Amino acid sequence: MSGGPGTPVVGAGGLGREAAVLAIDLGTTEAKVGLVALDGRLLGLSRAGYATDGDSSAGRAEQDSEAWWGAVGLAVRELVRLNVGDIVAIGIDGHGPTCVAVSDDGRATHPAIIWQDTRSTAEQAELAAATGLHGWSLAGLPAALWLERHEPDAAAATRWYLATWDVIALRLTGRATTSLAAGQPFPDPSVLDAAGLPARKIPPAVAAGTVVGEVSASVASALGIRSGTPVVAGIVDAWASYHGAGMVRAGDAMDAGGSAGGFGVYWDRPLDVPGSFSTIAPLPGLYSVGGAMAATGRAVDWFRVDVLGGGWTTETLIAEAGAIPAGADGVVFLPYLAGERSPLWDPTARGAFAGLALSHGRANLTRAILEASAFAIRHVAESVVAAGAEVRTMRVCGGPARSETWNQIKADVTGFTVEVPAVLETAVVGAGIVAATGVGAWPDLAAAIRGMTRASRQLRPDPGARGQYDATYDAYRRLHPAIAPIVRDLAAASARAGPR
Repeated sequence: MSGGPGTPVVGAGGLGREAAVLAIDLGTTEAKVGLVALDGRLLGLSRAGYATDGDSSAGRAEQDSEAWWGAVGLAVRELVRLNVGDIVAIGIDGHGPTCVAVSDDGRATHPAIIWQDTRSTAEQAELAAATGLHGWSLAGLPAALWLERHEPDAAAATRWYLATWDVIALRLTGRATTSLAAGQPFPDPSVLDAAGLPARKIPPAVAAGTVVGEVSASVASALGIRSGTPVVAGIVDAWASYHGAGMVRAGDAMDAGGSAGGFGVYWDRPLDVPGSFSTIAPLPGLYSVGGAMAATGRAVDWFRVDVLGGGWTTETLIAEAGAIPAGADGVVFLPYLAGERSPLWDPTARGAFAGLALSHGRANLTRAILEASAFAIRHVAESVVAAGAEVRTMRVCGGPARSETWNQIKADVTGFTVEVPAVLETAVVGAGIVAATGVGAWPDLAAAIRGMTRASRQLRPDPGARGQYDATYDAYRRLHPAIAPIVRDLAAASARAGPR
């Protein structure tokens, strides 16, 4: 079949059902599985969670990749029971950079070392010096090298080191691959061998969007899907969210939402931005400039569950915060509950409330947390814009984007026009976009992004709020360096005291 640049080229599904792609989004806290129509509509969504095992004092953050597979299976079976679409392909995205050590058949030989883990800092510096690659370009290789050096028994049992999306593809098809986004560099195997990371444990590289295999008969029977369904090489969840948010040209920006939070903008050339990334984007002629935070997305849940005891819903807390004026009546919050990545890159950073008084209550603190998430975006975005990028609009996504209060705070704090996608599960849609392109439903990735995404509404900055937010943002920026020495002293004292 053939179609124009704005028309999908795969026909209707079988049995009178609409053709759709099965999109698997392996997030940090849960797996989401969606049925995405070839025009981007979300026909159905299911999810299942899993836990992180960690020790922040040791820098350890791990997950059980077998639990991922169990969650994916549970979510797929639940979704398939809806019987709302005929699956023509499967796409996958996942959190990262994460290192998954597995046997030949994809079963875990060691807990997955996820992106929050900081034990491989030395290996990252070593590989950066040897390869010339930095940050996300090294993917999970530093963690793999750390495992080779510090967990010899697990390393000896490991056949493959994979990314999150690659291990799910292996479980579906039986074929191990390393999926690389367009233009993504990869180290020379001899360099890895010389560093002590056996290159034979890195499977063959394929381009993201390539069909890497078909669903095996045994897996198809277990999941309730058709044997032989094409499985498309996946991507990191950040790229998937970019695609699903509709980012396709220079000046398109996004608030990544999610557990960590992040900001990125497409630009027509690489930029040197201290504390941020500048990488080749998965679209021709574009670069992605921005950064990822550590825990701004989890701060509201931390406050709701761990501080308040879970007696309020997120919606109730945000509604209360909406009645508090800009600036939270003088309360400012640092969202560094797991250290901070961009732009500080300080694992010792910690969260704090400042300006508290007896007149402040739950709503003020919630408001300060919401504002802090926007301040964190502005902190990254300011340096990106200063380096030469321009922001046309900023997309928002995920759960926070459901709140008009939160969206307006982000618009007012950053000064950007905020655009809300019609489907907020942008990573799910993005994985679907890659899968649809991979099986020829669209002529190319850019056409698929344009054809499968749309905005539902825009929010413009309120000029009247700018002065208050500028003052509070200034306090936010000065607070971390002011308390950092005290925080480090507290951490040292706690370490000396030992566990209780």
